[in-house]
Amino acid sequence: MEKLNKNVAEGYHNYPEKVLQFGEGNFLRAFVDWQIAVLNKKTDFNGSVVVVQPRGSAKVELLNEQDGLYTLYLQGMKDGKAVKEHMLIDAISRGINLFTQYEEYVELAKNPELRFIFSNTTEAGIAYDETDRLEDQPQKSFPGKLTAFLYHRFQAFNGDADKGMIIIPCELIEKNGEILKKIVLQYAAQWNLGEEFVQWIHKANTFCSSLVDRIVPGFPIDTIDEITEELGYRDDLVVVGEQYHLFVIEGPQWIKNEFPTHLAGLNTLFVDDLTPYRTNKVRILNGAHTAMTPVSYLYGLDTVAEAVDHPVIGTFIKELIFKEILPTLDLPDEELSLFAEAVLERFRNPFIRHFLMSISLNSMSKYKTRNLPTLLEYINRKKELPEKLVFSLAALIFFYKGKRGAQDIPLADDQDILELFKENWAAFDGSIESIRTIVSRVLGYEKNWKMDLNALPGLTDAVSRYLYEFETKGMEKAIEVVLMETSKK
Repeated sequence: MEKLNKNVAEGYHNYPEKVLQFGEGNFLRAFVDWQIAVLNKKTDFNGSVVVVQPRGSAKVELLNEQDGLYTLYLQGMKDGKAVKEHMLIDAISRGINLFTQYEEYVELAKNPELRFIFSNTTEAGIAYDETDRLEDQPQKSFPGKLTAFLYHRFQAFNGDADKGMIIIPCELIEKNGEILKKIVLQYAAQWNLGEEFVQWIHKANTFCSSLVDRIVPGFPIDTIDEITEELGYRDDLVVVGEQYHLFVIEGPQWIKNEFPTHLAGLNTLFVDDLTPYRTNKVRILNGAHTAMTPVSYLYGLDTVAEAVDHPVIGTFIKELIFKEILPTLDLPDEELSLFAEAVLERFRNPFIRHFLMSISLNSMSKYKTRNLPTLLEYINRKKELPEKLVFSLAALIFFYKGKRGAQDIPLADDQDILELFKENWAAFDGSIESIRTIVSRVLGYEKNWKMDLNALPGLTDAVSRYLYEFETKGMEKAIEVVLMETSKK
């Protein structure tokens, strides 16, 4: 069967390149690029996306092989009905491999029609690397790559204020736009790029913080044969997402004139303050995802839906949300409960197999961003530890041992995190003292947590106790104990 390309696609259209995108992964393609495809069909946006990779290059090469085309399946509840539909996304013009085509990246900076920059490089991506240099091809960090690009654009247009960019990072960290701008300015100072460039960054460019919400399981490996038969072509970049979507952008209202999502019926909001939207979404939906993943996977489950519907794990997840996450939030109880029930309904989406392993990427930084604020606030309000969040933290440490029974777990995280766990688990001798050593070192890894979690009263002991139970009794027995203990409270 022929592979998807522009000759296979009906109605293929070339659009001017208006968007630079850092990230070629499933989420951006099912969220931002989908919205741009909708804008092209329903408004006069008339723009395409150039994709560059923050890390390896495999998907960039696949995109170019398919002329930037891929199929998006949206499956879930729509207007009260279960709907499964698909569309061909033609919003991507090409991908640039930064390791072999860096000159094309520099050349792109000279494009006068380019206007937007989107990114999703995971929570760990918006970070400063002091070893980055302007001369690197490419720089190691995403902000380093972005700074170099903006400087090349500044030079190409002699500091023209009309050639600045609207920059909307989609990484799930608080104030992502502000933090990204701060690091760009840090590089500008480190690289001595000059006061004129700094002023151009301030006056000509708009950095927006954002919040994104759509569950995207990614490539449907278990149903790809049926999908290929249905489509009539082979697509190595099929992506599956839920129907629901929400994009909240903290920025000036005039951006809507250039990114007219309101004219296309998209659930994209431009607001002055996205804090309340972010807190609810990150702590409830993303927090539940991250907390459930190591527990559910080590229990022997593979998907979110299996976990939520499981009599034991499902109870754990629901109690985690309603008894430990919601009590740390300030909106009215009824509003929070309705949102939480809606989240659980989305987790049960009958069309989507959202694999837990796809959520596990960079779990340490995700726990810090999504769960640690809840844990700290719970302690602040209740003066005690949230047992299920602590249990999940212990499960996370056990997950990074890299074994589910006899099965190896394909761990994916920054190298320093992987080395931390590899070194400590290699020294494990089976004793409770050895368990406590592992826990103390992980909780004390301030590079990730930005604090020493051992300082929280009782946390080291509680995590060590649960971790020892995982090691000696297994997850099934351990979770029965924690559910029994918390039911008595």
